Amino acid sequence: MEADKPEMITIEVTVLTPVEKVWIHWTEPKHITKWSFASDEWHAPSAENDLRADGKFTTRMEAKDGSFGFDFSGVYDEVSTNEFISYTLGDGRKVSITFTRQGNVTKITEVFEAEPENPIEMQKSGWQAILDNFKTYSEQV
Repeated sequence: MEADKPEMITIEVTVLTPVEKVWIHWTEPKHITKWSFASDEWHAPSAENDLRADGKFTTRMEAKDGSFGFDFSGVYDEVSTNEFISYTLGDGRKVSITFTRQGNVTKITEVFEAEPENPIEMQKSGWQAILDNFKTYSEQV
């Protein structure tokens, strides 16, 4: 790996829900607050989403016991309804999400730049836990 090029991490999940419904669950704040956290000890009390190129988003993630919280935020680079989203996080890292229709199920592939502070496996497992939470939520709604 080149020193100036961050490592890319890929996670994915197959959701037993049609892509149109997956898209709504992924992008509407009333749904984002129901799944955008990694474990039951956390929650997302608020979300804002201006889903368009140059639009901003923010999801507040907090430990339920009040011990820690942060805003997950960025600016959209590209949005193609039911197919693709890319954005830049507040710290400059890039993220892309591809939604692939497979009949009445949807494969979601998320690729993101690793940050230098935490081990790669820790980052991958945290983001995967959120994606798995999304799958559970989207299949139940």
